[in-house]
Amino acid sequence: MNHKGTSASIVNAAEVLFAEQGFTETTVRQITSSAKVNLAAINYHFGSKKGLIQAVAEKTLTPLCAELEDMLAQRGSVSDAGQITLDELLEMLMRAFLVVHSNNVNALAVFMRLLELSYMQNQGELREFIMSRYGEKLHPFIHLTRQDSAPMEDDEFFWRLHFLLGSITFTLSNFHTLRALEKKTYQSGAEVEKILHRMIPVLSAGLQARSDKTFFCRL
Repeated sequence: MNHKGTSASIVNAAEVLFAEQGFTETTVRQITSSAKVNLAAINYHFGSKKGLIQAVAEKTLTPLCAELEDMLAQRGSVSDAGQITLDELLEMLMRAFLVVHSNNVNALAVFMRLLELSYMQNQGELREFIMSRYGEKLHPFIHLTRQDSAPMEDDEFFWRLHFLLGSITFTLSNFHTLRALEKKTYQSGAEVEKILHRMIPVLSAGLQARSDKTFFCRL
């Protein structure tokens, strides 16, 4: 949804504060003060703070999903390219992150906060919103990821996929701290693009590792 006027001001102010402070830590009063609107404006335009969070989620997830869809469509149009590989898919995901980030400096931080928030026990409504709005859009990407992963049961793939999301979330949520540590230790500090690229072989290896459910039985 494209927001204009007061609603756009509220979404933009909320996005900045959510990226800096988190969703639960940011108050409605802080948002309305930053947007220079009255306290009733959030309820009028979004129904509640939860509705505002969903609007911010749309602003981040809609272009991210659109980028992935476009990349998959372009790859699919190349008739002699062969089966798409896991490394290619992960490269697409990282490129989609970078495109969205280049168009919106708060996008990656908000996305990471969204992932963290959606897994909290009391955030079933947000999880349902994300899955109902974007689950179908992400299904082709997830399906192709499964195809080039190691053979495994559905429950194993479920966990591998969440290990992948967890790695991305941790790395990008703590990017500035990790870069500071790198700079202190190695006198260098990598940019976001380089870090995302470095993650690809690690994530790919995790999805392609052989599943062995008898491992703990042998210990």
